[in-house]
Amino acid sequence: MSSRRTFFRQTLGVAALSLAPHVSSAAVAPRKLRKAIMGGTLGIKGTLIEKYTAAKAAGYEGVEPAGGMNQQEVLDALGVTGLEAASVCCHTHWKQTLTHNDESLREEGLQGVLTTLRDAKAYGAGSILVVPGVCNEEVPYDVAWERSITQLKKAVPLAKELGVKISIENVWNNFILSPLEAVRFLDEVGDPIVGWHFDIGNVLRYGWPEQWIKVLGPRINRIHVKEYSTKKMKDEGVWKGFDCDLTEGDNNWPAIMKALDDIGYTGWAISEQRGGLNPNGLKMLTERMDRIFAM
Repeated sequence: MSSRRTFFRQTLGVAALSLAPHVSSAAVAPRKLRKAIMGGTLGIKGTLIEKYTAAKAAGYEGVEPAGGMNQQEVLDALGVTGLEAASVCCHTHWKQTLTHNDESLREEGLQGVLTTLRDAKAYGAGSILVVPGVCNEEVPYDVAWERSITQLKKAVPLAKELGVKISIENVWNNFILSPLEAVRFLDEVGDPIVGWHFDIGNVLRYGWPEQWIKVLGPRINRIHVKEYSTKKMKDEGVWKGFDCDLTEGDNNWPAIMKALDDIGYTGWAISEQRGGLNPNGLKMLTERMDRIFAM
């Protein structure tokens, strides 16, 4: 009789387990995201080594230097601190734009992209950030589109030779304003060495980051982690929307994280966010990034 009762209890236990919600190991595994910080947001005073040392102490694994810096200084700072170059940000793309009416300035912009590619190779970074151009009253949209693609195609051979990706960033440049358009733009450039550097905070002004992520999919090579408040935008002006700390704006971080999971994004998540003026601010940023990545 006791053996029958034991069998009955075991059977019920197996049935109960089969009815319990299934939690896969993948669902609870930590996301494979590595924290880095954009060099331009490192407000710590001092030498580059001192700045990078502060970033390392705060919990960052990587940094995003600008192109055109003294290569040896960057290499020394990376070597001393153990930080890695997550990406390199082109240093010419706002003034010598790839879409400028002055052909000589467009050429300077192209040379800036090529320099940034070479810097990235020297630092061991696999991607560079490039703003594709600017559309304004003097530079019509269709003209900007053609010029940008023409210049980027000229940079493709060197990118392929060096094995460094060119990643286009969505910014407030009145140009490439939807994810569908971004995909079309990359398709017209026509080489997978050119992908996307997705800035999360820049989208809130006119869209939803999770929707961009879904559409861009595996074309995303890097992400910028940035907060934005649409309430402040409406009440105080568009630029004031950035005047908020991580997790205190209007990004739907759980939806954004899920979207990144859905496309299988792993690798560098680069902070471009206010707060890096002192060690406490840097530590706050890394802790909030950890909180976001666990959502």
